[in-house]
Formats: sequence, structure tokens, C-alpha cells
Amino acid sequence: MDTHIKTWAESAPRLVAVAAGRDTANLVVQGARLVNVHTREILDWQVAVVDGRFAYVGPDAAHCIGPGTQVIDAQGRYLIPGLCDGHMHIESGMLTPAEFAAAVIPHGTTTMFTDPHEIANVLGLRGVRMMHDEALMQPINIYTQMPSCAPSAPGLETTGFEITADDVAQAMAWPGIIGLGEMMNFPGVINGDPQMLAEMAATMNAGKTVGGHYASPDKGIAFSAYVAGGAADDHEGTAQADALARVRNGMKSMMRLGSAWYDVESQITAVTEMGLDPRNFILCTDDCHSGTLVNDGHMNRVVRHAIACGCDPLVALQMATINTATHFGLERELGSIAPGRRADMILTSDLTTLPIEHVIARGQTVAQDGKITVDCPHYAWPADARATVRMQPLSDAHFEIHAPEGANSVTAKVIGVVENQAPTRALTAELPVVDGCVKGQGDTYQIALVERHRGTGKVVNGFVSGFGYTGKMAMASTVAHDSHHMIVVGTDRANMAAAANRLADVGGGVTVWKDGQELALVELPIAGLMSDSPAADVAAAADRMVQAMADCGCTLNNAYMQHSLLALVVIPSLRISDLGLVDVDKFELTELFEVNT
Repeated sequence: MDTHIKTWAESAPRLVAVAAGRDTANLVVQGARLVNVHTREILDWQVAVVDGRFAYVGPDAAHCIGPGTQVIDAQGRYLIPGLCDGHMHIESGMLTPAEFAAAVIPHGTTTMFTDPHEIANVLGLRGVRMMHDEALMQPINIYTQMPSCAPSAPGLETTGFEITADDVAQAMAWPGIIGLGEMMNFPGVINGDPQMLAEMAATMNAGKTVGGHYASPDKGIAFSAYVAGGAADDHEGTAQADALARVRNGMKSMMRLGSAWYDVESQITAVTEMGLDPRNFILCTDDCHSGTLVNDGHMNRVVRHAIACGCDPLVALQMATINTATHFGLERELGSIAPGRRADMILTSDLTTLPIEHVIARGQTVAQDGKITVDCPHYAWPADARATVRMQPLSDAHFEIHAPEGANSVTAKVIGVVENQAPTRALTAELPVVDGCVKGQGDTYQIALVERHRGTGKVVNGFVSGFGYTGKMAMASTVAHDSHHMIVVGTDRANMAAAANRLADVGGGVTVWKDGQELALVELPIAGLMSDSPAADVAAAADRMVQAMADCGCTLNNAYMQHSLLALVVIPSLRISDLGLVDVDKFELTELFEVNT
């Protein structure tokens, strides 16, 4: 399949000729109930396609049909635009762009706006370019947002590489760059940090969109200062009040349903109950791992969920098509079934349950009845992109947490995991001291961050609760947003060391250990974040990993996603980094122990 598509201007002579009946279409779809997201109507209309774009959209396309025209009889099914994901990270799927595309195309996703800040932290601007280049090779539309924050919070973490304002300015000239990725360093913006403002200025000067990320509960002056800096959207809302604050200040409220983030139901009431203008609301996934993609869906899953939350199906579709395209300045390129737009469309027999029965992208069938029908080309990832876990061998001694001299117990600060949400709680626990070392107990166990970019041998230890683990176990992952060192959580130091060393041996991924034996391994050799194996294979490994976590006592929904965010030092309240424990509410490092007895 030729993934190149001519511009509207280049195709205009043929589009006009086909619409006028002087030339014939490549494809005509008849017998459909067309969902017009511009007017929120359902019309008994037909479409004609040439050069991968809609030429004619109207009551009767018979005049566009010739001997070489493919004619599809929709048999009364609904014809809807291809679905758009307004904010997401491909790396969170554990897949490269090619394999991610192959996984989501059968679910009706034909456009994605991606922020590869995960790989930016590991491989820098070069890694972003690799993601960008593979994205442009795909048979669907994958736009790249240039990462803004690597590190996400300067002074609170150390990354493999740093992104500079010059990097951002350089990337704005790349063909697939649509804007600036989520501006996570909101304190930097609020305080007028020159680099953050320069990055946003370079983006706006290029006429592109600045992505937002405001994770603070403060909706007062600080929020106003952040919006004044130029962020045009935000996906960090978790309550109706968050959505209101965004849209009332001219931002787009991006409501996410990922593998573990369930933030649509609590915010969509701004539309369903308050009756606010739905044009300012966008649906997205943010983070979906491969198991969710293969087993549950992608943007089709989000739209179904929004409908289940009481949203009118046509409004929900607008939030996943035209609203998204308009936000990024692409409303005349995609997001609707209208003349000149890219011919991205889906046939479905029901607008509520939304079965994805036939997917067409750029005028060609790309999936049918849940099966992909096209190839998704791979980038030639270099050897050094597969050798990014640099660390010294670890022993259980590296995971010892020494108590203050003479202490019999300590009051320790504990990261509290919150099910189905990205924020954590800042908790405390009274923990015993045995042989000079602090031990976790009950639902409080150890967490460690192992430096893996430069091989310094540094290990930062702390405590976490909420997973429900029991017995002697450990889980380690080189997916550790956003700096992507290695996170190890466990109830036993020997298992923690074994899990960490295993990931060093295989070049990255996720592993679960119990009683000295490996229960599951997901190998992610590219940057320690992704696999270029087929999505089904990675999903099967991920399913085994989820089951292994359950076998260790974990009861949380999609707990892997919670695990991977324990080092995300830009979302409250308590996190861990290679520099220590981080109080995100205050944006400063904090001590592990509060009171010694």
C-alpha cells in the first residue's frame, strides 16, 4: 500500500472532475447512513473517493462510477469518520509505531497525535526522530508532538538525554511534527522559566499547537499563569471541576480512558448534565498497554465508554473526530466525511456498541471484520537503540534501607497507589527495624529506583502501598515514566535483585518474580520501552505478566500502569526518582523518614 497521499491542492483537479462527473472515482460507498459530524446529522448519502480523498459527498454518487470504480454496498450500516486519538504515547503500548498501528487499525483508529517523550528520555532527539520517521511510514495518520520536558522536572530527576529549546525549534521543521508535547513542567511555566517559554514560543511561532499537562489541584492564580503561557489542551483532569476550569479558559478538555486512567465519567457530566458546548471536549487514551489494545480496543473503546456514561453517540463521535482535528488545525484535512478530506471512514452496524466492521484509510481498505489487511512497515532500529540498559550487577544489599542509628521503628513516607488514577497519595507508616534495616509490613513494601542510563550503580529506596502483594516477590520494569530508569517493587530484597539483574540481561522490559523464580517476562529491547514483535505476541506476554502480578496477590485493575508511573515526578503527590523521594505537591525532594523512635 502506498502510504503517501497527495495534498488537497495537488488532488484538486481530479477531485473537482470526479465530483462534477467528468472523471470516475476509485471508490464509491453506497447504501450507507452517513454520520455528518459537522452538523450532527445522519444522512442517507453516498461518497466517492479519488486520490485517497473524498471527492463527492451527497445523495447520489452514481455519476462518479466508472468501469474501474470499486463500489461498496454498506447495506444500511452507518458510515462514520475514522477515529482520532488526541493524546497518547505509543511507547506505553510496549510497541513500535508500526506494531501499534497494526494493533489499532482494526479498532477504527485512523489518526493519532503522539508524544514520544518516553524515548526522548532514553535516546534524546535522535530517538524522537526514529519514532517520527516510522510513524510517517504507516498507512494511517500518525502525527508527532515534539517532547517538551526531558527531564519532566529539572532538578528532581536525571534522564538519559535532555531536550533543549533548540531541539524543539529544530523539530518544528520536520514534516510529521504537529506541535509541542505535553508541557509537564507546569511550575517552570508558572515561574517564567526561560527554556519552557522558549519551547512554547518556538511552537507557536511555527503555527503549531502546545500540549498541556497541569496536574496541580490549584485552579487559582497558578492555573491562570499556566494557561497564559500557551498550553492549548489538558488531559490531566479527573473531576468535573477540572474540565470546567480548562474549557472556561479557552483550553480543550481532553478526557482519557487508558488502560488504567478512567477520567471520562467524572468529567463528561460537564456536557451531559451541564449542557456545555461539546466542541471543547476531546476523547483520548493517553496510555494503553498492548493487552488493552488487543483484547479491549482503542478509541472505539473510549467512544463506547463515553456513550455508556450518558453521552449522545453523535456527540461522542465528534469528540473523537472533528473536535480533535480542529484542535490541531487539521479540520480541512481529516476528522470528517466531507469533500477534500482524507478518506478515512468506518462502517458499523450500531452507533452505541460500535462494532468496527470495515475500516478505510486514505481511500483503501485497511481492516475488515477485526483483521488488518495491510502491511505496517518497520523502521530499521539501530543496535544502540537496543542496548540501553546500563547497570552494574545488584545484590540484595543494594535494596537495604538502613534505619537511623538506635531506632527500633521509624515513621516512613509511603507512596500510596490510587486505583484507576494517575495521582498517588502521600501516606506514612510506622515500620519496624530488624538488624538495622527498615522492613515493610502488611500492604507496605519496598520500592527502588535503579539508575540504568549511565551505569552509576545508584539505587534509591523507599516504600509503596496499595498493590496488595503477599509472600516473597518482586516486580521490575524499565518502563518508568518519565525518566525511564528501572523501578523495582517487592516484598523481598533477594527477589528484587534477581528481577533487576534479569532486565539488565535481556535489555529491558518487565519481569515478575516469586520465591526466587521468574513468573513472567515481557521483553522490550528497543530503548527498554518497546518491542517490534507483533502486538498479539507482546499482548500475550503482557497477559502473563498481569496474571503473575495477581499470583503475587495484586488486586488492582491494570496495576502495571500504576507501577510504571511511580517515578513520574510531575503528578502529585509522592514519587521516587534517582535523586530521592519527591514531594510533587511542593515540587521538591523530601526525606524518607519523618519521625524516629
